[in-house]
This record gives sequence, structure tokens and C-alpha cells, in this order.
Amino acid sequence: MVAKIAIAQIQLQEGQRIVLDGINWSEFVSILEDLGERRRARIAYYQGVLEIRMPLPEHERYKVLISHLLVILLDELGLEWESLGSSTFKRQRMQAGLEPDDCFYIQNYRAMIGKKRLDLEVDPVPDLAIEIDVTSKTQLSAYKALGVTEIWQLKNGKLEINLLQQGKYISSPTSQIFPSIPVVEGISLFLDRSTEIPLSALRREFRLWLKDKL
Repeated sequence: MVAKIAIAQIQLQEGQRIVLDGINWSEFVSILEDLGERRRARIAYYQGVLEIRMPLPEHERYKVLISHLLVILLDELGLEWESLGSSTFKRQRMQAGLEPDDCFYIQNYRAMIGKKRLDLEVDPVPDLAIEIDVTSKTQLSAYKALGVTEIWQLKNGKLEINLLQQGKYISSPTSQIFPSIPVVEGISLFLDRSTEIPLSALRREFRLWLKDKL
């Protein structure tokens, strides 16, 4: 198979990405199998266009920072949650597939407890996804097709929230899940602080900041 042979020959370095056009669904599934599950590269697929990207350490650091701050926010509010990290979410009917930098189930956490395999014909999509735009811009088409309602994107060191409303993503100053918390202000502030203090101290400071807001 031409697509599979080409993928086996690709050697992506950190920070690099490749876009392949004209990839049908069966080729996409074969490419996923060829890439395997134990890999750092992440994929996004929508209607024949496949992007494969290799994240930088900077990218991974920001992902961990935002995920940690989100977990603190969930815990302080007493909300139950599940995370499936960078699992592959795909739906043939929508010709879409993606692997978020991180993702969380909050309203739908019960459906994901103990989940070992994903089938979006019966399983819900994440309530919230995290995407870090360092070397490339996140393409939201696959997210829209799958119906992920809230995306937190890091752009130029600042957090941006996108909410799915009437079939398109709208930039929002507030989170739909945490409407009373100034999430954009707080997380952007502590991402700036992350250049000065370790994550352990950052977590403690964020918890104090959050208690003041609550």
C-alpha cells in the first residue's frame, strides 16, 4: 500500500510536521496501525487531509502545566472527572480523527470510568480538550466534526477558549464548564509564572489564587 510504505519511511524530528492530502479512511486507519500506539507523534485527520506532528519539549511542558492547573480547578470545585490524555478519537461517518494534547470528561465522566477502548458510535467525545500551538496551529475542523464542545488552546503563551456554538467555534472570555472563574486570566498569569518557579510551587500558588476567587 503506497501510503503505508511512505509513512514507514518518514522520520520526523521534534517540532516538525507533515501534511498528506488525498488519504482515504482505510488508508488513515492503516497509517494509525503503522504508526502504532507507543509514539510521540500526534495526528489530526479531516476529510482526506492527514497531519502528523512531532511535539517539542516546550509543547509538552505547557501541556503538563495547563493540565495540572485544570485538575486543581476541578478538585477545588469538587467536580468528578476522567482523562484519556492523547487517545485517538475517530469517527468514519464524519471522516474525522484527532489526538488532543490532553482531554477531560467532566459532565460525561461516568461513561468513561474503566474505559479501555473507544468507539465514538457509542462513547461520548471529551467535554474539554487542550491544544498547545507552539510549532503549528491547531486545525479545528476535526474537533468540530466530532462535536467537542470546549477547547483550551495555548497561543503565544496565552490561553484562548473556543466554544462550539451553532456548528462553529467562537472565542470566549469564559469557560462554559467554569463560568464563574476567570480561567483565561488565571492560567495565562500562572503560565507566565512558570518561567520563574517549579511546577510544584506553581500548583500551590494557583490553588491559593483560586481559593481567593471562590
